[in-house]
Amino acid sequence: MDIGNWIGLFTILASTYILWQIRQLLLLVFTAMVIATTLNKLCRKLQSFRIKRSLAVLISVSLFILLIITFFWVIVPPLAEQFEQLITIVSEGINKLNDWLNILKDQLPNRLREQLPNIDINEVIPQLQPILNQLINNAGEFVGNTFGIILSLVLIMVLTIMMLSDPITYRQGFIKLFPSFYRQRVNLILNNCETALGEWVISSLFKMSVIALLSFIGLSILKIPLSSAQAVLAGLLTFIPHIGLIISIIPPMVIALLDSPLKSTLVLLIYILIRQIESNILNPYLIAIKVPLLPAITLISQVFFASFFGFLGLLLALPLTIICKVWIKELLITDILDNWQLENIPPQR
Repeated sequence: MDIGNWIGLFTILASTYILWQIRQLLLLVFTAMVIATTLNKLCRKLQSFRIKRSLAVLISVSLFILLIITFFWVIVPPLAEQFEQLITIVSEGINKLNDWLNILKDQLPNRLREQLPNIDINEVIPQLQPILNQLINNAGEFVGNTFGIILSLVLIMVLTIMMLSDPITYRQGFIKLFPSFYRQRVNLILNNCETALGEWVISSLFKMSVIALLSFIGLSILKIPLSSAQAVLAGLLTFIPHIGLIISIIPPMVIALLDSPLKSTLVLLIYILIRQIESNILNPYLIAIKVPLLPAITLISQVFFASFFGFLGLLLALPLTIICKVWIKELLITDILDNWQLENIPPQR
């Protein structure tokens, strides 16, 4: 290798190291891109009514900020109060579950009872505490690395407004990073990324709303306390595929144990029904048609991005996977592998 190759290799390694060190900042930039892509659809819709771009951006950003303020002002305070009650009730439900397991164990034959281990839920919970602390620390780590959640939100909003105000300039700047013969192709790939991201955001918001509504109806029919808080929690956790809905089952089941094991079982059946609706109706017909992703790919991407980028990587795993899918499909498969021709193939003997 000559000196030029060594310089090129060193540049690649240095760039990779720098990008790795600022990976949390890059995820915040990507978050702003997702929000800007979503609001850009609204801007274009407003522009179709002959509204100027600047005014359309102002209206879109104002509506988005108003939505956030409404959520934290109107919805969060009562939910926070309900979640405090939820924690208390869950602890009571755990004690009730422990008593119920002891009663069930007493009804078993003596020989079988002696072979069963002594299960105490109150002893199991402290063993799970380190895992919970690690998850909380991962969530707090990305906040600390980006100078606090307030500064992170401000940075996201500023970047979103800047990208919305002049998206063409930012796009052209990114396209110029590629060779001149490939820039038109990159522009097409970016259009595909924008379309896929926009469709994913709309589909995800619709699915979260449906899951929250179905959870609220089911829990209300069973007269489970704090049904609204638990329904909102189920809807929000749907943002995390596979894992979120499973986590949201635990609080209502534990609360239902305060009344009877039968009611807890009914809660489980309701969430299984909701899961079936999500898997067989929402995902295949509303989401997979617009943003097709194999379930295994989705799960692997969650594990991958959570391992390398922490809590924020878990939240953004799906949109990151969608972007990677578009680039792999267009750049690697369509432009390289599909056009790869083998020349001078030796004859077979």
